[in-house]
Amino acid sequence: MPSPKLRSVQKYKPPYPLNKFPKNLPYDLGREIVYLLATRESPRIEGGDWEEVFSRLISARWKPSNVGLDDVVLEQTAWSAKTVKNDNPAEAQRVRLISGRNSPVYSFGDKQITEVDPDVLGEKILSIWNERVAAVKKNYLHMRTVVLLKSDDLLELALFEFDTEIYPAEQFHWEWNPRGNLEGKDKRGQHRFTWQPHGSQFTIIEDVPADRLAIRIKAPALMSRDQVTSALGFDSSWVEII
Repeated sequence: MPSPKLRSVQKYKPPYPLNKFPKNLPYDLGREIVYLLATRESPRIEGGDWEEVFSRLISARWKPSNVGLDDVVLEQTAWSAKTVKNDNPAEAQRVRLISGRNSPVYSFGDKQITEVDPDVLGEKILSIWNERVAAVKKNYLHMRTVVLLKSDDLLELALFEFDTEIYPAEQFHWEWNPRGNLEGKDKRGQHRFTWQPHGSQFTIIEDVPADRLAIRIKAPALMSRDQVTSALGFDSSWVEII
């Protein structure tokens, strides 16, 4: 159904449609990764690296956040940027996204978390996430999560994004798994959340869309420190002993 026309509301459109990245982004992303591979002895791009890279790719502002939900901001759109290792990013079906520490001991003052109704405990854990998202949503009209799937050598990558959601508690049920972790499942019985009582780590499980952006990169030669400093024209005059 099309959006209704309103007289008094200023509509804001995000910088591009959801999961439809700008045309030049695949090549700009490849350039960023080639630079990292050429200047780092071990191939890696971690959370903070990816937040900074993605902000450059879309000309946004990088502002690392304590809650990890608005690390990248452009006008009235905020992104949570995450990286996940995967052997085959182009074909991955589901991914686990570490999404903060949700502690019912801290948030609700609970003293017992292992011998309570798992649905009651799960609802509390989910409400912590929902409250966090709701607090950030007050500042932005759109909230998204952008995920970089990466092979170990960073030569194959996939990129996708989805709206950062508030999850209605009544749509999920919870049960303990054999490893002692709490799992949340939707009404179809599909596993959607995992919560670990030791450390309170909360994980959201997302489907990877078929229309992800997937790229393969040619491996560059690793530049030595001497090559880099020589190209810059470095000499001892650059260093002042104070």
